[in-house]
Amino acid sequence: MRYKTFNTAKTRHLKSSRLSLKKTSSVIYCLRHWLGFCLLLLPGLLNAQYLNATKSTTTATDSVRINPFTGNAFTGNPSEENVFAIHNNPLSRFEMRDNPDDFDDGYKPYLYGFWQEIQLHPSTGAVCGNGSPYKFYLRQGFNTSNLSINLESGGACWDYDSCTGKAGIRGAANPNGIPHDYIRQLKTAWMTPFLNKFHWQERIEAQRWNTVFLPYCTGDVHAGDKIATYVDPTNADNTIVWHHKGMRNIIAVTAWLKKHLTQPERMLTTGCSAGGTGSIVNYYWLRKYLNPQKSYLLSDSGPVFDTSNQGPSLPLHSKIKEVWGIESIIEAMEPYLPLLDPDNLGSIKSALAQYFPEDRFAITQFYQDLNYSSYSYERFYENIRTESDVKSRQQKILDLWHQDTEQLIQKLDQIPNFAYYIPYYRNLNESHCTTIVEFENSDIQERVDLPKLRNFIDNLLDDEALLTSAIERDDKIDAMKPHNALYALLNRFLE
Repeated sequence: MRYKTFNTAKTRHLKSSRLSLKKTSSVIYCLRHWLGFCLLLLPGLLNAQYLNATKSTTTATDSVRINPFTGNAFTGNPSEENVFAIHNNPLSRFEMRDNPDDFDDGYKPYLYGFWQEIQLHPSTGAVCGNGSPYKFYLRQGFNTSNLSINLESGGACWDYDSCTGKAGIRGAANPNGIPHDYIRQLKTAWMTPFLNKFHWQERIEAQRWNTVFLPYCTGDVHAGDKIATYVDPTNADNTIVWHHKGMRNIIAVTAWLKKHLTQPERMLTTGCSAGGTGSIVNYYWLRKYLNPQKSYLLSDSGPVFDTSNQGPSLPLHSKIKEVWGIESIIEAMEPYLPLLDPDNLGSIKSALAQYFPEDRFAITQFYQDLNYSSYSYERFYENIRTESDVKSRQQKILDLWHQDTEQLIQKLDQIPNFAYYIPYYRNLNESHCTTIVEFENSDIQERVDLPKLRNFIDNLLDDEALLTSAIERDDKIDAMKPHNALYALLNRFLE
């Protein structure tokens, strides 16, 4: 019998070489991400010389008034005003008003490639939750009319504890309003490759478009129309007045964009979490009045679940309809979206898809999302709220999330122009938001045709391609991925 002989010294050398190669690969991986971190900061540093403090004026001047039924400015003809009033539709409260002509909003029409901070006058109705002025950001692309609209994420609130940010309660972003140069803050710069045209690895065509970033400060997933007074449950003398005016802000921004930018050839509306929900709920207004030739929706991790069969999200939907004034918004849209059911907020998906049959819609989320699911169920189900064991509580939350998600898939499978992409898990931000930081690891390895999220996004924006959906069922493969130092650092930051 012949035996193979081994050179011991050579074997040690090979093992040492493999170990060195493995260490080198790890170092290169870390360096790549830290280089990306530096590149993310670069745009903010370059913007510093261009973003100047804007001037505020209190001149009582009438703003441009837009007829929301036609999308055009009122002509001044009294008969037109009367026709508008005769409709007696709640939509009148959402009348589009642009800034007064003598208001310095900070806009520089001939500045391209850099973020500009755009102020909105109080007469437009735009306001943050605490009553401070609303502002948004615009980066104009070169030689393009295409438009990418990005709604910020950031939780939600519907009572005193959540709107004041009480410890241990999931609340909403920016309760003190939007600070100056907000776009340059680290959390904003890191948000998504859609905002960062210098991203270290993600390249999508929308990065070269005119890009709008809509900050979030109203606690209503960009969807409210109500001023609420919340009382401290432990001390009735403590109250806060909160402006749930998210949709009013979107309509004011829409009026500004319609006046200052050309009609888009292509338009993408997107956002994650609260921004994902807001992108769906506000799609009608943006699409109708900006009137692009081609339009796309990518709603990330902000699903509006169906509740027609008493789905798990029904208690949440009932609560927010009451406290955010969503009933009036539904009444405003209902005449134009025949499939919109006032008793089922989730019906907005099929309603939009039917009303805009040539548009391309998509939803993406993680199957194990523990963030949006906690907002959806934790405070509405006694058996979850009182569960002392953390793992048991999380599993009860995910059980309801899986039930809602499976119903979502069944509904979307019946809508030809509405796709979905649902990877299983990513060890970042409680598996919440597939498009933040990078698209990497928001993947579905078992799908050869759509292995990466960027493939799905490319498919969405390709007008010649059939929309394709995918969901990951493997519950182990994502957990086997190597440790990611960048994600670990960000998770500490997000705690």
